[in-house]
Amino acid sequence: MNIVLDTNVFISGVFFSGPPYQILKAWRDDKIQLVVSLEILEEYQRVGKVLSEKFPGVDLDPIIDLLIVKAELVMASSLPEQICEDSDDDRFLACAIAGKTKLIISGDKHLLRASGYHNIEVVSPRKFVDEYVL
Repeated sequence: MNIVLDTNVFISGVFFSGPPYQILKAWRDDKIQLVVSLEILEEYQRVGKVLSEKFPGVDLDPIIDLLIVKAELVMASSLPEQICEDSDDDRFLACAIAGKTKLIISGDKHLLRASGYHNIEVVSPRKFVDEYVL
C-alpha cells in the first residue's frame, strides 16, 4: 500500500511515539510504501532540523537517509488551482496524484477537509493505524 505522509505525521513519528511512530515502523518493516516528492523531502528535513535543536538526542539523519533509499520519489507538478485553505498543503495532494497514491495520512485540518479530491482519502494517523496497520 502506497501512502503520503504529511510533515507533522512524519516528524511526530521520528521524535515521539504513538500512531505516527507505528506508521513509520510499518514502513521500515516493508508493510507500507512511502511516496514523497522533492518538496516534501525538503520540508521533512527543514522541520526536522528545527525540532532537532529542541531534542538534541534525536538524530534525524538516519531516517532521512533511509527515506531517500526506500521511499518512492515522484516528480509532482503544482495543482492547477489551490485546493487547501493553506496552499502549502497542496504539495501533499500533488505528490499523491503524481505517485498514483490514494491515501494521505495527516492530522492537519486543512488537508483532512480536502479528502476526496481526485479520489484521494485523507485520514488521521490513528484511523490509519486502526484500519491498516494493526
